[in-house]
Amino acid sequence: MYFQKREFSWHRRKAVATVPSRIPGVCRYMSDQPVIQAVSDADIPEVLDFVLKARAELFPKLSATGMPDDLARFAEVYLRGEGRFLIARHEGQIVASIGYLPYDRRFPHLPYPDLKVVEIVRLFVLPSQRRSGLAGALYRSLRDLALADGVEVIYLHTHPFLPGAIEFWQRQGFEIIDVDADPVWQTTHMHNVMSEI
Repeated sequence: MYFQKREFSWHRRKAVATVPSRIPGVCRYMSDQPVIQAVSDADIPEVLDFVLKARAELFPKLSATGMPDDLARFAEVYLRGEGRFLIARHEGQIVASIGYLPYDRRFPHLPYPDLKVVEIVRLFVLPSQRRSGLAGALYRSLRDLALADGVEVIYLHTHPFLPGAIEFWQRQGFEIIDVDADPVWQTTHMHNVMSEI
């Protein structure tokens, strides 16, 4: 799959055009900005290292719970299953990640009957790359894959203790559909309906 040519507002003052690569699933930028690409089998150890470190920093208590199932079965889930996973590299190093999984309907009050729904997972951006537009570019690339896969709704949940997360997702077109009453996590459920894009 080739990413179509399009414009990203990468930095506030500069638009950067993407150019399809000769390698399927890879998008090059015409500058020294990070490169957004699909993950290959060869990337998996580095991706797991990046994601697990980022997860441990954001959610220290969760790191003690072990390897999440989707990461333990990364190739099966994201490369050969219905999930998708993208990374961004800068100067050869992974600086950001994002993925989606089929939504498992584990929240009974959010059943989404008869709809193809995916859940955004593992959006991590190194501090040095934040506020640059990279997270938005990653999401838009993943959304394009979702649209090509016939996804009807993109779901996610986040938390108010993650600085700027709720506002970021609202800028991407997500709306808040529920907030858990739990005083610690205050899980904020959001979705983006693809027919409204």
